[in-house]
Amino acid sequence: MKTIKKMFEHLHWANLRILETLKTSGNQDHQAKQLFSHILIAEEVWLNRMKGLPSGPQALWTELSIEECSKLAEANYKNFTEFLTGLSDEKSEDIISYKNSTGKEFSTSIADILTHVALHGQYHRGQINRRLRQKNLEPINIDYITYVR
Repeated sequence: MKTIKKMFEHLHWANLRILETLKTSGNQDHQAKQLFSHILIAEEVWLNRMKGLPSGPQALWTELSIEECSKLAEANYKNFTEFLTGLSDEKSEDIISYKNSTGKEFSTSIADILTHVALHGQYHRGQINRRLRQKNLEPINIDYITYVR
């Protein structure tokens, strides 16, 4: 759990860096905003699934405003921190059942879901960086090694 907790601290740090860039770049790139919105909505969906709650009110590919992204990033950070604080190594191996966005049912361990959430966001933040470069903006260094330095 120590590694997973550190991955989530990195996730929040990287989200804040992307958020700041989208704010200062005038957020003209709807595709970048949609990707970032997707990251945040997916984080919320997965946390709700692990808690046994309904997935959430928004479709996974809803484009949120920058203000909505900011609020959701902070809420996700708070909620994941609380969730991870109460999660033991033993409990992280519990299997939960859930339905994906198309209604198909799956069963996965909490630890594997948490790993997926951390990696999923990094994948899409890379896509956002590619979009920034295409707009002649400097990509944001969100590498884990930069975070731990």
